[in-house]
Order: sequence, then structure tokens, then C-alpha cells
Amino acid sequence: MHGAGTRLRELIERDELLCCPGVHDPLTAGVADHVGFDAIYMTGYGTSLSRTGYPDAGLITMPEMIRNANEVNERIAVPLVADADSGYGGVTNVVRTVREYCKTGVAGIHIEDQRFPKRCGHTAGKRLVSIEEATGKIRAACDVRDERDESLVIIARTDARGAVGGSLSEAIRRMEAYVDAGADVAFVEGPTSEAELERVSDAIDAPLLYNFVGDIGTSPYVALETLEALGYDVVIFPTLSMLATVTAVYEHLDRFKRDGVGGIRRLDDAFDECPVGSLHEFSGFPEIVEWENAYLPPAEQTADDRGLGDAVDGGPN
Repeated sequence: MHGAGTRLRELIERDELLCCPGVHDPLTAGVADHVGFDAIYMTGYGTSLSRTGYPDAGLITMPEMIRNANEVNERIAVPLVADADSGYGGVTNVVRTVREYCKTGVAGIHIEDQRFPKRCGHTAGKRLVSIEEATGKIRAACDVRDERDESLVIIARTDARGAVGGSLSEAIRRMEAYVDAGADVAFVEGPTSEAELERVSDAIDAPLLYNFVGDIGTSPYVALETLEALGYDVVIFPTLSMLATVTAVYEHLDRFKRDGVGGIRRLDDAFDECPVGSLHEFSGFPEIVEWENAYLPPAEQTADDRGLGDAVDGGPN
């Protein structure tokens, strides 16, 4: 196995909980990569909200998710785990979805057993496909993995705990079937207590993923040490970049509305204290200049090796 999933598998197998911050676009992914995480998670909710302006309610399409995964993966140097929702249709759609994700170079994807249109796993009204159909979709995903990229980590997710007519027992029953079908990691969405987390861990013989959604969800705040002690291997934080973005943008726009240029000055000062360097450096202008100086004739090369070029005079626009 030589794909990005090889490193992700190594991280999952080590004796340490793998924490994956959620990002929703290449910009937030670049920040997460700069901070220095071992792996990063591309949230479907955040992708939908940032690209369509609407929540995780089955409105984002597979090509939009694939494009975002491509762009996010290009911006980072660590393994990326991506949301693949329900595979965007039936079993044949799952085949194409996994093939397309393989082309992006992501390290892992998770596929859930909701019926279309799917919705955020921590909202009411979720409905499931039959266990037989869902198991077939996981088998299809695993077969594509074996054909196209053996390193790709297939994460099976069940929403049976909070679905209409669902229960934790049904979630465990389904997850056992999905693991038997070839899934690499088990993701039971929506346990409501530490006792339920422990019950999942005791019942399922596979690496386990916990979805840490915070106040928007039904699952408990759990110390990372507790998750580790319970036997969980991966934890994702899908709301992290969304909440941080909305909070920070609101704060600074509100200040700008009240203080005018003074508010912008405070934002500039705050950015100057951020360890990412200048905006031009963080956004990659030095690399652009390297490309220009490597391939353009000398008369057209950029003299400023900081990568700022003429942008220094006019600033970003």
C-alpha cells in the first residue's frame, strides 16, 4: 500500500488517540496544517455551509465534495479524512463516489447508512436504508478500495442511534455487519453518554471513531483521556473551523461597524501576532515566485524573493 491511507493506518494503529480537527475549505485547512496536526478532517456540514450557504441536509452534491477534497488535500501535508455522506445515492453511486475520492488522494472517507436526503447526524428525522442495502454499499466501497487504492481507509458510519425507530442496539448490530463487510473503522454516530460509548467499545471489534460535535449535538463532552481509556482510536471535531470562522468574522465585522478604521487596525494587529507569518507568506506567494523564477525568462522573473512582488505596493485586493 503506497497511498496516503498508509500513513493514516499507522496513526490509527498506534497507542495514541488520533485527533483530527475539522476544516471546511483550503484556507482553514492551511491553518490547521500550519498548527501541526497529524491528520485533518474535511467536514461535510462545513463544506455545505461554506459552498452553498445551507446546512448539512443533503443539499451538497458529490462533485462539490470531491472538488473541495481535491483543493483541501492540495493545501496540506498530512492525511485527510473526508465525509462521503451516504455515497450520494445507491450502491452504484457509491462505486463512483469512492473511485472519485481515490483520485483526490484522500487518506480515508466515511460512508453512512442514512436514506436520501441525508441530514446532520445530530438532528431529528433521520431515516435509514435497510441493513442489507447499507451492508452492500460498504462492500462496494471496500471492493473499490481494493481495486483502486488499497491504502484508503473505509470508515463505516451508522446513524441508527438517533434515527426514527432507532436504538443503540440497532446501531451496534449494523456496525458489526459493516465491519464484517470489510470496513476498516467503525463510527457509531450519536451515542448520548459515556456509558453508551463504553457499550459500543465493548461490542465492536474494530478501530473506533468518535464524533466530537460539541453543543450542536447529542453526544457528550468527553475528555480525550477518557476516549483513549475506552478504546477509541480516532476523534474528529467537525464543527471546529466553522464555529471559529463564524465567531471571529462576526467579532471583527461588528468591531469594524462600530469603530471603522480602528477596528481594521485591531484586526491587523491581531493577525501580526498570529504565527503564520504575513498574509502573502501564508497564502503561498513565495512558492509562486519560485515557479516564476524557475520557468520564466530572466527579464520576467520576480526580483522580490519574499514572494510579495508588486502586491506590496497595492496590498491584497
